[in-house]
Amino acid sequence: MLAVLDTPYQDARADGLSFALGLPPLDALAVLPVERAGVTVELRLLGASHQVLAGPLSETVACLPGAASPLPGSAATALLGWTYAFTAETAAHDDDAAFGRAIEAVCARLADRGDALTGAFPGSPHAVTAIALDAAAPHATARQSGIGWRTWHAYPQTREIVMTRSRLVRPS
Repeated sequence: MLAVLDTPYQDARADGLSFALGLPPLDALAVLPVERAGVTVELRLLGASHQVLAGPLSETVACLPGAASPLPGSAATALLGWTYAFTAETAAHDDDAAFGRAIEAVCARLADRGDALTGAFPGSPHAVTAIALDAAAPHATARQSGIGWRTWHAYPQTREIVMTRSRLVRPS
């Protein structure tokens, strides 16, 4: 689902992103609930990036004031018996054309998916934040395979794309 957001783009730089688990639902500009293996996963676009609510988890990657931790390269934890793993990486592009092609490829790949939410901010066609559930194996359950999602946070002014991958596995 594409959401054209009527709000200023708030993230300034990739290195301004922070990471938090357990935050309550924050004000969202667009929300897409998706059912996956008996769990409702809520994909949320914020004025300052994203939040995902799934099972016992609240994951927030955004420019957050206060005590939030800097964006880690990886993180893992257990929550009420569930296991959670997170990774993040930043791709820097040398020129606007390469950056634009990379963002356009992500948007095209997610355009017709009912389990993906892409937010386009005003001011630049490449000011985009996108969240998508990872494809599950046919007939898989959350117990067998878990629930995964990926995100892309584009920064046209620095030609950076922050990509995250998360996985939440239910206790067996």
